[in-house]
Amino acid sequence: MILKKLSILNYKNIREATLLLSPKMNCFIGHNGVGKTNVLDAVYYLSFCRSASNPIDSQVIRHEEPFCMIEGEYSENSENSELISVGMKRGQKKHFKRNKKEYKRLSEHIGLIPLVVVSPSDTLLIEGSSEERRRLMDMVISQYDRSYIDALARYNNAHQQRNTLLKQEDPAPDPMVLQIWEEQMAEAGEEIYRKRDAFVQELVPVFQQYYDQISSGREKVGLNYLSHCQRGPLLEIIQRDRAKDLAVGYSLHGIHRDDLEFTLGGHQMKREGSQGQNKTYAIALKLAQFDFLKRTASQTTPLLLLDDIFDKLDAERVEQIVRLVSGDAFGQIFITDTNRDHLDQILQSSALDYKIFYVDNGEITEKDV
Repeated sequence: MILKKLSILNYKNIREATLLLSPKMNCFIGHNGVGKTNVLDAVYYLSFCRSASNPIDSQVIRHEEPFCMIEGEYSENSENSELISVGMKRGQKKHFKRNKKEYKRLSEHIGLIPLVVVSPSDTLLIEGSSEERRRLMDMVISQYDRSYIDALARYNNAHQQRNTLLKQEDPAPDPMVLQIWEEQMAEAGEEIYRKRDAFVQELVPVFQQYYDQISSGREKVGLNYLSHCQRGPLLEIIQRDRAKDLAVGYSLHGIHRDDLEFTLGGHQMKREGSQGQNKTYAIALKLAQFDFLKRTASQTTPLLLLDDIFDKLDAERVEQIVRLVSGDAFGQIFITDTNRDHLDQILQSSALDYKIFYVDNGEITEKDV
């Protein structure tokens, strides 16, 4: 999928912009805090129906403005095109449309325009909570398997209903009602587990290959999926500790506690990795996701967003990343940086079609190349 034209109005600090984009490389240059990432976030919004950095829609509208709008014209080939748009006013529901027809459910849109974003916040995958790592799995699988979104919704509803009962003291929760929600948790949870497990098994060798290439084989990394479902039937596991759950007031077991274990040389990454190694790990993980989605998500090449990826990396790792993203395996790329040095290196090492845009205080200007 290629984004040919992007129109932005009152999105974050961008007052108004209409960009005609390169089908290969689009470079956004400017100082920190001027709006480069906001351009990429607008592209992200058109794929996922939300901002990558702020879940509250009203807060992405430009200060002092009553509404915002993003519109993208996409093409997969010369015959098929898609017009995707979103508009929202303060205090009102947003309107997300495909070819001017509004979606009844936003989940119907997820996966139409597969996308992978690599950003500085990716180190939270290593340093942050297990929720960050579950979100990573959910984000990728949801783009190629719509039934996964439905299973997540069913599990989350049953989990929430069970937790409400577990907090109930007077009268005590009805065991039969608890049983109903536990059965629904287990049924949806095991479906989610199977899909997550299959995803991780296929992802690991590709991820290790990318890490090996970026690090020039200097380190060995691992990735393991951890789940309560690996201990046996989930319903038995949930019900086995019902008394403990009643005591604490929430569910101690289930796929909402799943995690990914990241290792470096057989030891936990969060304890062993340097800043450069952590960033290399996160980038390799995201590039492996790209490779996975390219083969699974509607058989279309995802968009790749690279936000300030060169910071904290040595020259050799930068060079390896440059070689990777300049190859034929990648489609349309959006990349930000504070200067042209790295970008010139990319452009000189390939024959990619490209455009360069300068960003300053939300104003975006295309530069002749």
